[in-house]
Amino acid sequence: MISMDSGRTVFVTGGAGGLGAATVAAFVADGWRVVAPVRPGRPAPEGTVGVEADLSDETDVTAAMSVAAGDATAPLRAVINLAGAYAGGRLIAETPVADFEQMLARNLRPTYLVTRAALPHLVAAGGGGIVCVSSRAALTPFPGAAGYLTAKAAVLAFAGAVAVEYRKQNVRCNTIVPSVIDTPTNRRDMPDADFSRWVKPAEIAPTILFLASDASAPTTGATIPIYGQA
Repeated sequence: MISMDSGRTVFVTGGAGGLGAATVAAFVADGWRVVAPVRPGRPAPEGTVGVEADLSDETDVTAAMSVAAGDATAPLRAVINLAGAYAGGRLIAETPVADFEQMLARNLRPTYLVTRAALPHLVAAGGGGIVCVSSRAALTPFPGAAGYLTAKAAVLAFAGAVAVEYRKQNVRCNTIVPSVIDTPTNRRDMPDADFSRWVKPAEIAPTILFLASDASAPTTGATIPIYGQA
């Protein structure tokens, strides 16, 4: 059952993914009203208020955020930007510009649109927390993924801009930087890797919950490494 009297709402993108499922579960268990955008025809994660939205579309994002901010008994107090994608395999000179730009569209654009739509509501509610997701690869690049690396580095820079511009309005923005996350998709794509060294979604979710909560009130503009044993 969805708790409608928790007094606070969080908007979580990518809630159906490996990290998203663990994150949604953590917020639901902590009593938050969780609003999760989903693709048309897809079910909402258990325990959430689902709203159909294309996160690359400004109109859809604005409408979805209105749902998140639409319960007066549970104002929007946090936004978790988990939506993203990975593609790679080619060196820069072999990468079509469309493929490069697709990584920006899949990783940076949703974070920008969702955050921009949320900021007026967070300010009106007296403040709150925004959590973005970059990647360790943005700090320690590897060959064959220039578009992904650039997009994740841009997420870091964008989060820093939000932190500086909105700290006086009590809106915090912090970024987690995980290494490889132990998800079914990553196991499938890297079957020969040592999975025991990867960080598990359930190990990341408590940090996201902390950064969204009032317990992290003094913290903004931080980059949090979450590497596990990798």
